[in-house]
Amino acid sequence: MAYRVRRLDPCQPFIFERSRRRVRRQQGLRVEAGDHFNGIVTKAPMDPTRIIAGRVSLDDVMAELSRHRPVFHSEADLQHSFARVLWELAPEVHSRLEVPQRGSGRTEYLDLQCLGPEGRTAIEFKYFTRGWTGKAGIPVEDYALKAHGATDLARLYFVRDIARLERFCHRPDENGLAIMLSNETSLWTPPGHGRRRTRDHDFRIHHGRELAGTLLWAEGTYEPNTCTLRGTYPLTWETYSEQGGAGGEFRYLAVSVGASAGGADAATSA
Repeated sequence: MAYRVRRLDPCQPFIFERSRRRVRRQQGLRVEAGDHFNGIVTKAPMDPTRIIAGRVSLDDVMAELSRHRPVFHSEADLQHSFARVLWELAPEVHSRLEVPQRGSGRTEYLDLQCLGPEGRTAIEFKYFTRGWTGKAGIPVEDYALKAHGATDLARLYFVRDIARLERFCHRPDENGLAIMLSNETSLWTPPGHGRRRTRDHDFRIHHGRELAGTLLWAEGTYEPNTCTLRGTYPLTWETYSEQGGAGGEFRYLAVSVGASAGGADAATSA
């Protein structure tokens, strides 16, 4: 089934783009960035595990974000830019940064809380980079990304984000998203056969991996890093942007934590 919408003057690209997004949101459709639009929108329901605050698909946000911001200076830069694009696509969704989550005698802070009329979404971000220097974005900016180096800790902290979201998402109308954006290929590449087992073996987050259950750091010899997940999470890395030179390929991993993950029900992942 298709939905017919009013054709717009092709000389008015801004109005055209905003109208297309509005139709997509109202009908629960997805139209990929850059797709040719001929007045017919084909029905393609959004993945419910990837919808933010009941309004807009994560895929739409990431596609729009990558058009103008293919690279970021920092994790804070990513968070702010993500919230801005979310507002452009769904003005009725309100974003809050660094929201305190109180429980079990301690206070933790959520990177981004998205509040919509039909639901809410808790989001945790990780931006892990290897060294890369170049120009990118609209407007064009100079970037000089540092090499973070400790990929084992990047994996540990991302898995901890998933566990945190399982604690935070306790309302029936709430879901969570753990997002990692990186240009470090070793994060999404499976380890080679016969490779020596590393201390972060259980925390590997390469493409095609599945996370579930109790994960042990260094085969359980360092208990403070043990992490237990209630849900089962198959991992899929997706292309974000392609820049020139070594380290110019950026991909993102998004894990979806279902509503009421803090209770008996766990989650699904994207």
